[in-house]
Amino acid sequence: MKAVSMSPRSGQRTAGSSAVVFLHGHQLDRNLARAVTAEAAGTFVLVLAITSAAVAAALSRPVAGAPYGSLAVPVAGGLALAIGVASLSHISGAHLNPAVTLGLAVNRHFPWAYAPGYVIAQFTGAIAAATATWGLYGNQARSIARLGATVPAAGVSVGRVLAAEAVVTFVLILVVVAVATDSRVPRGIAAMAIGAGLAVAIMIAGPVSGAGVNPARAIGPMILAGQFPTGGPISPPPWPGVW
Repeated sequence: MKAVSMSPRSGQRTAGSSAVVFLHGHQLDRNLARAVTAEAAGTFVLVLAITSAAVAAALSRPVAGAPYGSLAVPVAGGLALAIGVASLSHISGAHLNPAVTLGLAVNRHFPWAYAPGYVIAQFTGAIAAATATWGLYGNQARSIARLGATVPAAGVSVGRVLAAEAVVTFVLILVVVAVATDSRVPRGIAAMAIGAGLAVAIMIAGPVSGAGVNPARAIGPMILAGQFPTGGPISPPPWPGVW
């Protein structure tokens, strides 16, 4: 694959020897191992923050006062994503989400050759995070709280779930593409915008679909919890209003 870079000032692509894409104001180099390691680590932190908040709320574990409520989940997810983008964007672009990786590839802001490694790393990080949540909170985290796996609300049809997930995933990817590929947007502002985008997405879709938004975040805990919702009747989550 021919190396491609972009000029930070002009935004035009130029031939280069090591840089392959321009994202978050940085040129990603050809060290794929370093990039996918960053993706795995960042996804681990993101999913750990979300699943831990969901499990703590489900088990009514107090922190410094009353136990967490449902608002803790979007707050934890948004903050964790903002931290990941701010700290890892110069290494991997901080996608931390297979939908973001594929969305950027489709929009030609990311090389397709890198996509498989990124997606595998993201799922690996998510499964590791679910494992860590299980270890931190014990067997009740799996048997009662389902490791924070996303579950559609009772009575919600498959069509509504797909519609909700499609809308919020589109919103998140729109924000990422808008702020991460424009050199005029400061990296700190981009991190805040992307984190806020995830928090808003969870608030919108949580009461309907469980707010997967991120396929790795949704499927990773499902694998360990053994929870795979189908088209049949779905029991509601064991905690009201927490996804």
